[in-house]
Formats: sequence, structure tokens, C-alpha cells
Amino acid sequence: MAPTSNEASTPKRDLTVVNNWWRAANYLSVGQIYLLDNARLERPLTVDDTKPRLLGHFGTTPILNLVWAHFNRLIVERDLDVVFIAGPGHGGPGVVASGWLDGTYSELFSHITRDGDGMQKLFRQFSFPGGIPSHAAPETPGSINEGGELGYSLVHGYGAALDNPNLILATVVGDGEAETATLATSWHLNKFLSPKTDGAVLPILNLNGYKIANPTILARIPEDELMTLMRGYGYSPILVSGGFDDEDHMAVHERFADALEQALDEIAAIQKAAREDGVTDRPSWPMIIVKTPKGWTGPKFVDGLPVENTWRAHQVPIPSVRDKPEHLRQLQEWMESYKADELFDADGAPIAEFDAITPKGDRRMSANPNANGGLLERALVLPPLDDHAVDVSKGRGTVLEPTRVLGGWLRDVIAANPTNFRIFGPDETASNRLDDVYGATSKEWQGEVLPVDLNLAHQGQVIEALSENLMQGLLEGYTLTGRHGLFNSYEAFIHIVDAMFNQHAKWLESAAEVPWRRPIPSFNYLLSSHVWRQDNNGFSHQDPGFLDHVVNKRASVVRVYLPADANQLLVTAEHIFGTHDYVNVIVAGKQPSPNFLSLEEAREHGARGLGVWDWAGTEVEGEDPDVVVAAAGDVPTIEAMAAVQILKNEIPDLKIRFVNVVDLMRLQDSTEHPHGLTSDEFDAVFTADKPVVFAFHGYPSLVHRLTYRRTRPERFHVRGFNERGTTTTPFDMLMLNDLDRFRLVMDVIRRAPSLGTKYAAFSQRMDDERISHRAYTRAHGEDPADVATTEGLPFKASDIRVDATGGDNTKV
Repeated sequence: MAPTSNEASTPKRDLTVVNNWWRAANYLSVGQIYLLDNARLERPLTVDDTKPRLLGHFGTTPILNLVWAHFNRLIVERDLDVVFIAGPGHGGPGVVASGWLDGTYSELFSHITRDGDGMQKLFRQFSFPGGIPSHAAPETPGSINEGGELGYSLVHGYGAALDNPNLILATVVGDGEAETATLATSWHLNKFLSPKTDGAVLPILNLNGYKIANPTILARIPEDELMTLMRGYGYSPILVSGGFDDEDHMAVHERFADALEQALDEIAAIQKAAREDGVTDRPSWPMIIVKTPKGWTGPKFVDGLPVENTWRAHQVPIPSVRDKPEHLRQLQEWMESYKADELFDADGAPIAEFDAITPKGDRRMSANPNANGGLLERALVLPPLDDHAVDVSKGRGTVLEPTRVLGGWLRDVIAANPTNFRIFGPDETASNRLDDVYGATSKEWQGEVLPVDLNLAHQGQVIEALSENLMQGLLEGYTLTGRHGLFNSYEAFIHIVDAMFNQHAKWLESAAEVPWRRPIPSFNYLLSSHVWRQDNNGFSHQDPGFLDHVVNKRASVVRVYLPADANQLLVTAEHIFGTHDYVNVIVAGKQPSPNFLSLEEAREHGARGLGVWDWAGTEVEGEDPDVVVAAAGDVPTIEAMAAVQILKNEIPDLKIRFVNVVDLMRLQDSTEHPHGLTSDEFDAVFTADKPVVFAFHGYPSLVHRLTYRRTRPERFHVRGFNERGTTTTPFDMLMLNDLDRFRLVMDVIRRAPSLGTKYAAFSQRMDDERISHRAYTRAHGEDPADVATTEGLPFKASDIRVDATGGDNTKV
């Protein structure tokens, strides 16, 4: 039998003040949803006292208020460090209410005073133009989980708990939220939490039975099935049920207090066993299931229809207070049922008895610095790049795997930052050639370890699970609480977290406008195994479109980098780990590829964001070029460079400027993005009137979109991924999408005004080369050596093939 707290317990403490806090928070929550004026009900409500548009969700709010009130008491009694996570964040009025009750809200928003006038303003601003959102948004003190797009509460809690050994995450999970894919998988995160070095997550699953218009799955399965499910996930569930059939509220408080004390005792015992007694077995962490009516304490019937404990309580239980006098009367009765005159003094301030369960200072959940992570951030110690840089002093073109080079440096970053840096990946850290990091750490794993396993341990700074959603959410929780990290993934499959990226970017955009929110470390993506070298896996693995998705967000938040070689990758990584409040996206290949720049050149190029590589072009200093050939991305740079060499040999008088772009946002106008170039700066590089043939890593339309405001944007001819893919060779993949060197040569001939019909035969030979190379792949199953090595590039050729898949197939 699972532990339960449904039997009436012998009172061991006076929970009257807890009940009163709960009543006060419920009153404040209803007032925020409904009232413009008359916050203290000093006269009968009129239509003018109510808001013209009723926006908010009451259904989940009472349980949020209940959990908050009970945690307050135990924080004071046990000196706990707790962050509250409202999974059903649309219960935002409850989180705001408790923040006002404990004084934090008035400290951060000085115009919302902790008295009757402040209460009036608190009510008016909620879901009102010029006010605050209806969810637990960045404007909400103590929040790290907005809770609008459901599913992320538990994973944010676990991310916040990592390397935070004294922190408890009080994580309320709604039963509707529990149906989302991310939340349903998040239960497994207890297999990655170290009781020795990490904090604790206490999931509190609220079964209120309903979503917007339907019952919830978990509320409708048999109780023993639900308990067995949670045990199967590795938890020790504690069940509390109450609030039905007009049950006395104090009886519910007693049972919930028992459950919460039991859960916190179990957490303390688990941590003591691991930290003091040396116990290494994976613990069965407690979790609470609390079953209460949806819209508890609200109206039971409206217009003769049941509301409490039905889906009708989800949002606004009484919907027409401006149109129906009986609804207005019912609202008055509802608010009066909380007996606010017992909860607020003559000035409208919370009564003094609340001080007994109000934590002090940073112990208040609304003021916990972990929920304003920039307050606690420690800058990363970044080892020098010099020991890892690729030496090109004897000539450009050294062939190495860029991400493997980065992995060596990341190993040193981990060693220098053992408690505030982590790497997350969906089973792809080694595949993406970052496995040198295991020289400094292991993968954190609390499950069974077999002799065949590699790099698994109870503590480690790498976490891997085959869920991009979990990895995204863990790093979000980690950075929101002031720590640093990297999420590495296959490029095509990062689309799985498109929605989560959206929400985190929105959080950053909004948080930047909240004065008391401190900057937090940036969220950093490394996308490898990318579109141009997924020829072995095929079309399903070929998609560079995440870049298009990213640049939809506000320019103040997003940054996109396409380093062309290992040294540029090192410099870019060093840069992003020092930034704040951004989403940084790096796309870099893992396969062997040539190195173009020295470390110092890479630093200079990175600082510029884009620039002319005169050694790769044919222009004559002091004269205008005839054409510009540009590239962004590692493989496009190789092909563009090779195209220039072909043109140099065939048309030696053609003056070609070669431009490489590493910071994609430099293409935008300076009025649209802080990294953008002014018109004069842009024209100085790309000219104002010459044709530009652009080899791009992603979809061509993105470059056109970024450059549409430039001088004569129609002169840009962009080649990139055109949604043509299959299992084939790397060069055949390029030809399928018209990004190969021969096609680029043909584009230059067609676009350069001075060439046109003069070189029709040459252009035809290039087309013949395409046919010949494709025929070779069909006959031999690989690319010809002239395109599979660095032959044809402007440096001494290496005989190392860059198209091998051996690294992907080797298992160590």
C-alpha cells in the first residue's frame, strides 16, 4: 500500500494561520480576475467595479495557493530554501497574490503598496492593458516557469535542482499538463538527480479532474493504477484527497500538512543517506498526489449549471457579471465568503498574524534568488584556446574534425567549472565528436550500470537522454537559476524543441523589460551532424530550417553563427559562453574538414562577423571586383572556395571578391539587429552594384530575407538547401541542391555581366562535370577524389578524405 494522508490526523499544530493565508490568497486571486475598483468591497459591487474583459484562470488557483501557504509554514519552521514552480501557470493570480502577501511584490513594484490602495492597483493591473499577463510570467516574482504553454514545470524544476544541493523545487503539476509529451517524459528525470550533489524536486500532482472542456486522463484512471504508475516511475507517492461534498477546509489542511511534512522528511533522509552515510542506491523520491475540486471554494452553480468540480471552473466561473445582475450578485457573495475583513486590517494590509508563517528576506519564495538567477551567477572560468587551436603556420588546409577540437576545449571548461557548467544532449554527445569531455567528467546517471557501459556515474556534468525536450528544459532550468551550459544536437532533430525555444525566447524578451530581473547566462545550442553531412542517414536527417525559426524572434535575443573551421568554432564558443540573455545557435560540422584561419585570424574574423578573405579570391587591390562570391557555413565555404579556384584557372582576368560570413545576423541592417551592418559598411564588403553569388548552409530564402533592405537586393543569388535529400554521397547531396562548386561556377558566369555568352562552352563543361561526378557515385558508391579531399582549394591539397563515415560507425 502506498502512503496516504486521507485519514483524519490528530492535530499536531495550529493551521489556522495557514488557512487564513489561503483564504486571503483566494480572495486576492478572484479580485485580480474580476475587479477594477472597490477592491475591499466597501460598498456593494456595481458593473463599473468590474473589468470589461474577464481574463484569467481560477480553476487551478486554489491548489496553488494552498501549496504556497503550507510551504510558507515549513520554510519558517525548517529554514528551507524553496523555489515554487506553478506548472499550471495560468493560475498566475495566485502566485501574484502570495507575492503581495509576503511583501516581495511591493518591494519590486513600489507603486503596488501593501495596503488597500496597493490592493486596488494589484487587481486593476491583472490581464489589463498596460498591466501584467495572466500567467506566471517574468513579471511575476519568484517564477522561472511561465506555464502558458504547458508541460515544462517538472523539467525546469530538475534543471534548477542540478548542482544546487540545498534547493527544493516545489513543483505543482496540473493533471492537464501531465498529458503533454514533455511532462509525461519528465517523470524519468529522477534517474538523473544525485541526492549527494543536487537539490530535490518535490512533484505535487494536482488532480482537479478537468481541462478546458474535457476530463483529464490521470483523474479518470483507477487510484491503484495511478499509484502503480508513479511507483513505476520510481517515486513514493503520497495521496491526499479533500475538498469534496462541503468538507471542512481544516480537515484538508491537516491531511495536506501531514503529506508535505512526510515528503520533506523523506527528502531529508534520502539526502542524509547519500551525503553522510555513503548510500549510493537510487532513491525512491517522494511525490504528492492531491485530489481537489476544480475551482475549489468558487461558486458551485451558475445559471443552474454545476461549476465547481467541473470543466466550467477552468477559467472564469461567473462569466457575465456586466450583463447579468444575478452574476454580479453571485460574484459579491463569492468574494464575501472569504471574509476579507478578517484577513486585512483597516488600511487593507495583510493582518499581522501572517508574519508567523511569512519567511524572511530571500527565504520568501517570491524573493528566492534562484528564481532571479542572475543574482547568483558566477562567470565561467574559460581556459585559453591556444592549447587547442589548430596550427596553420605551415599552411592552410590542415584537415581535422572541428567539433572534436571543440570537445578538447570543453573538457577543460568542465574541469575548471565543476559546479556551474553542464552539457546536455539527446544521446549524441559522442556522435557529435565531443567525447573528449569524458576525460574530465562522466554522464550523470542514477540507474543500473553494467560492465559494458562507458562514462556513467552518479555524479557528472553531462546528461543524456533520448529526448530533445528534456535536454532543452534541463538547460533552461539550469540557466534560469544562474548557471551555464551547452545543448548539443543533430541539426535536423532540433526542430523537436521549436515550441520550447519559442517560449524561452519569449521569456528572455519579456524578462529584459523587467527592471529587477538580472541578466542570466545565454542558452547555447551546438547543432552538428548537419544537413550537408547526413548523407549516410538520408532525407529524414536533413533539415537546416531551425535557423529560419530562430531569426523570427526579436533581434535583442537571437544570435546565429556558422563557423567555417575549427578555430572559428573555438572562438565562437568562447564568445557565447560570456554572453547573457541570448539564444546562441552555432552550426558546425563534425566530419574532417580543412582549417582556413589561424587562431588570431579567427578572432579578428569573429569580431567582424564577416569579412573578405583576399587569399581565397582573385580581386586586385585598388580595383572593383567583377563579382562577389560569398559563403556562410563550413561546407558551403569549401564549395564556394573551390568554385573561385576553377574560375581563377579558367578566367584569370576575372576579379572575384571572396567573403565569408560567420555571424549571420551581420547580413541584417543595423536598424533591425544590433549585429547588423550599416548600409555603407555592407556595401563596402558586398559592393553596391556587383552580382553576389552566395553559398549558404540553410534555405536560400533566409539570406534573401535578411538582405532585403540592402542596395539592389535582387543582385543576390543564393544557393542552399532546396529540400532535396536522400541517402547518397556528400557531393551528390550538394549537386541535388545545386550547391556544388560546378553549379556555383555556372552561376558566376551567368550573373557576371562581362561573361554571359562569352563562356557558354565553359559553363557547359561545368554541367558535364556534374554529370560525370554523379555517374561516378552510381558506379563506385563514393565521390571522386577531386571533390572528396581538399584538392582544388587555394592551399596544398591533403589526401585525407572528408567524406568518410567511419567515425559514425566506430563503437568504442
